Order: sequence, then structure tokens, then C-alpha cells
Amino acid sequence: MKPEQKIVAAGAASGIALMVPQPDMTDTVAERLAYALKANMVAVVPLFVMIITIANSRFLSDAIDPTRRAESRSMQIDGRVVDNTLQQNFVFAVTSLAVSTFVPFHNLQVVWACAIVFIVARCAFWLGYRINPLYRAPGMSATAYLNLGMILYGVYSAFAGG
Repeated sequence: MKPEQKIVAAGAASGIALMVPQPDMTDTVAERLAYALKANMVAVVPLFVMIITIANSRFLSDAIDPTRRAESRSMQIDGRVVDNTLQQNFVFAVTSLAVSTFVPFHNLQVVWACAIVFIVARCAFWLGYRINPLYRAPGMSATAYLNLGMILYGVYSAFAGG
């Protein structure tokens, strides 16, 4: 990305983060979990797009039969991205659900903020991997550290009596 594009992307992301939905609910565990599940439904969209991209690529090529091993380089990359994104989505789902039960009610929007960061990071991972496998690092580290932060917060809260 050019410096100008990074500035615009950061601005757009911060604008989206400000639009994070305010929780309009009572403070029950069930409602918190439902709130987090809505964010998870949005966070899984990039994974679904990646899967459809691979399916369409296979359908339109000799790789329609996966036993032929006729995948193009971009299909191989997309497959690796899907594998990693599925793994990261699992961690994100578990940790965001847990965090939704620990975070103070007035800060519950952090779950949606994390979902937005997750989506942007997964898209950066995919795009970076497609450009050059070494460029996947920013998206991967953003996703991993986001998930690690939620894991640490959740573990701390669980043992601190949160």
C-alpha cells in the first residue's frame, strides 16, 4: 500500500469503529453472548468470501477435480489463507464470546471494535499473501496479537474473578 492509501485506510477504519453499535439491551450473559455472536457473524464474512473465491477458481479451471493437483499458485495461496483464517476465526470466536462476558457493560462495544480489526487484518493478510508471501506478516501479526490480547484479557478476568 502507498502511504496515502494507508492514511485513507486508517481513517476509514477509525470511522467504522466510531459507528460500532451501542448495545441496546439489559446486562445479562445471554444478551452479551448474542451481541458477540452478531459481531462473529460479520467477522466470518471474509472466510466465506475466501472459500467462494477458491470454489469459483476451481470451477473455472482444471482444478475442478482436486485430485489432479492442477491448482494455480493463487489457488494454493488462497487455500493456505483459508486454512489460517479458519484457525484464526475459531480463536476469535471463542475469545470474543468470553470477552463479552467479562468486559464491563459500558465497554461492550469493544467486541465489535475487535471484529472490525479482525476483518481488516484478515483482508490485509490475504492481500499481502497474494502480493508476496512475505507481505502476509502485517495481517497475520495484527490478527494474532488481537486474539492474544483477548486471550490474556479473558484468562486474567477469569482468574481475577471477573
